[in-house]
Amino acid sequence: MQLGVIGLGRMGRIVVDRTLDAGHDIVAYDVAEEAVESAAKAGAEPADSVADLAEKLGEEKRIWLMVPAGEPVDAALEDLEPYLDGDDVVVDGGNSYFEDSVRRGETTSAAYLDCGTSGGPAGAELGFSLMVGGPEWAYDELTPVFDAVATGPDGHDRMGESGSGHYVKMVHNGVEYALMQTYGEGFELLHEGRYDLDLEAVARTWNNGAVIRSWLLELCEEAFREEGTDLGDVADHIAGGSTGTWTVQEALEQEVPVPLIYEALSERFGSRAPEDGRFSRRLANRLRYGFGRHEVKRD
Repeated sequence: MQLGVIGLGRMGRIVVDRTLDAGHDIVAYDVAEEAVESAAKAGAEPADSVADLAEKLGEEKRIWLMVPAGEPVDAALEDLEPYLDGDDVVVDGGNSYFEDSVRRGETTSAAYLDCGTSGGPAGAELGFSLMVGGPEWAYDELTPVFDAVATGPDGHDRMGESGSGHYVKMVHNGVEYALMQTYGEGFELLHEGRYDLDLEAVARTWNNGAVIRSWLLELCEEAFREEGTDLGDVADHIAGGSTGTWTVQEALEQEVPVPLIYEALSERFGSRAPEDGRFSRRLANRLRYGFGRHEVKRD
């Protein structure tokens, strides 16, 4: 299959590399020329504009957007619109708000697939978890690409109509907030508690057979190994928060109680106030680097 990829940052480049490795053809474009040159060296066909990319894709276009949520997605779709029709498919693989995806699904000439993407840059070798919303025929058409970008056939599925993919990913991120907060609180108690503990050893032991083993716990072990049991100079500052906020807002609208997710979001916002650092927040700061290679704010 021939796939156009717009947006060649960390995540977009993983889409390019995994799809190339699976034997598909890629036409790649980014506003940064060096990113396009790098993708070309990896085997992609370079494009110097959205129009050039659309021309190189031919009659039935299959396009993956991996650009920041919000206005950049709308801008990319606006640039593509003159070249699209109902036989084309556009995938939005970013963290878009699900109601924006519903709107885009209704107004885009091509079939629009909203694709929640989990796994982060650290999961590049294994592949992503993909939660896809939109027309079933378009999902079926892109299945070979989803197989390549995800961990395999079990790593993706169609969640339902337009917006459902990003809706599921939104709730996924709310769950992620709560899990990070829970691990942070547990390790904070161990750190401040009765014993002088090696928290790397605790995390490693828990990850071998314990009920609470997980990838996030593996990343806790990595954090303690690389930063030390006291987390060194990792700051009490947790960035991000948009998808967790959307999750809480949706829960309020649906009258579904989500106290753990709400408290985790509150802790995230509280970490930005000038006060003595909490260990749990510092661990959450470092965990965001573990799964997403987000910058670690340090004191």
